[in-house]
Amino acid sequence: MKKICVVTSTRAEYGIMSNLINKIALDQDLVLQLVVTGSHLSEKFGYTYREITAPITKKIDIEIDQHPSHAMSVAIEKFYGTFTELKPDVLLVLGDRYEIMAVAIAAMLNNISIGHICGGESTEGVIDEAIRHSITKMSHLHFASCEEYRNRIIQLGENPRYVFNVGSLSVENIEKTQLLSKEILENELNFKFGEKNLLVTFHPVTLENNTVSLQFMELLNALSELKDTKIIFTKPNSDAGNAEIFKLIDDYVLSHEDTVSFTSLGMLKYFSVLQFIDGVIGNSSSGIVEVPSFMIGTINIGDRQKGRIQAKSVINCGSTKEEILAALGKLYSAEFQQILKGLVNFYKQKDTADRIIRVLKEVDTSKLLKKEFYNLEIA
Repeated sequence: MKKICVVTSTRAEYGIMSNLINKIALDQDLVLQLVVTGSHLSEKFGYTYREITAPITKKIDIEIDQHPSHAMSVAIEKFYGTFTELKPDVLLVLGDRYEIMAVAIAAMLNNISIGHICGGESTEGVIDEAIRHSITKMSHLHFASCEEYRNRIIQLGENPRYVFNVGSLSVENIEKTQLLSKEILENELNFKFGEKNLLVTFHPVTLENNTVSLQFMELLNALSELKDTKIIFTKPNSDAGNAEIFKLIDDYVLSHEDTVSFTSLGMLKYFSVLQFIDGVIGNSSSGIVEVPSFMIGTINIGDRQKGRIQAKSVINCGSTKEEILAALGKLYSAEFQQILKGLVNFYKQKDTADRIIRVLKEVDTSKLLKKEFYNLEIA
């Protein structure tokens, strides 16, 4: 049986992969090795490993609360030893985080085949762009969420035979999740939805210096102008600059009624909230990938997600108070609400998790390590 080692380091990443992880665990032809690391093991981020339902093989503390360079060096050392011990046939990772690149480096040094989910995407405003493409070049199997992203992976020199357009795991999860009713959700969140409701999720922009506080303050100043609007904040990931946003959220919630904040909603509560709000505002990939499935709008601030394929439900705006207020006006306009009725989510495909598992089972992973650069024909 093939041993599939899945590494998860954040609440969001685990939420995306949770259905796939559970399917691997139940498959008779595969052995799941689930390794938990990163912010899952951090008190600051809510010890989110407790939300993981699949059996955990190992927990590896990489000191994620320290500088990313420190966390990466710790991760390479510890995961090198872990992979020497576990000897997986395939390492399966998702996305573009710096600690996941360190994990991929450790696997590469151990001559372990790597399967990469969500490669080929573009986010020009953050360091994730370079990290994602670097993981792609270390990987041997590629599971893209759109055809355009599949083509970009091939453009990077990867053999089309091993690059698969399977759609988005997170979008598939929406259809497979029994969402909470408003009454149950309000009780669990200790929050009552109002006439108007917004969810705010804002992360540091890692390729811009000293702008985190300024940008987020502009957003908070815009939100302060709203009337009869209840606001739910989800706190940022572990990127550099997150502490400033944490403090600004805490201070804002203390001084404004009808606002709440959560370090981690988890996939079920997060998706359930999306049923009962008017839109998501911030700069998270979720607003681009998952939110369109709920037929609501996304206000995408700044360049953090620039380059991603977007549905018509996404309103892009600058980071000033005036630009954000103008975007909010568009969100609530009758014309924009009409657009939402015929919305198509470009990331939706059938059987995403099953298709990934089928590839893992059918491909001879022992023959993947030696890669030949795939050259495109130039007219």
